[in-house]
Amino acid sequence: MEGKVAVLGSIDFVKPFSAIGADTFAVEENSDQIQQNAKKILEQKYSLIVVAEDVAPSAEQIFADIQKDPTPAVIVVPFTTESKGYATEELGKVLKMATGINILENK
Repeated sequence: MEGKVAVLGSIDFVKPFSAIGADTFAVEENSDQIQQNAKKILEQKYSLIVVAEDVAPSAEQIFADIQKDPTPAVIVVPFTTESKGYATEELGKVLKMATGINILENK
């Protein structure tokens, strides 16, 4: 598991990660395809999983059980489409788990 990085998203999202040596899983906006690739990623024991914000809701259930574990770390990032706030919400959950507070929450 040490040092392996997986990237899940559209072909345009994963291309730059491929150039730096990450294992990429290009998907269309098809929920079944996204879930199948998310399962493949979990089977291969990655340390870091980068997920495009637009496909993350479809993969959420697959990654839900590992979110409480320190590895693999699942990071959701926005891409070229307008952010829907999903990536920020997921980052807030991770920060709350790590620090006990969500520093991104507006009060």
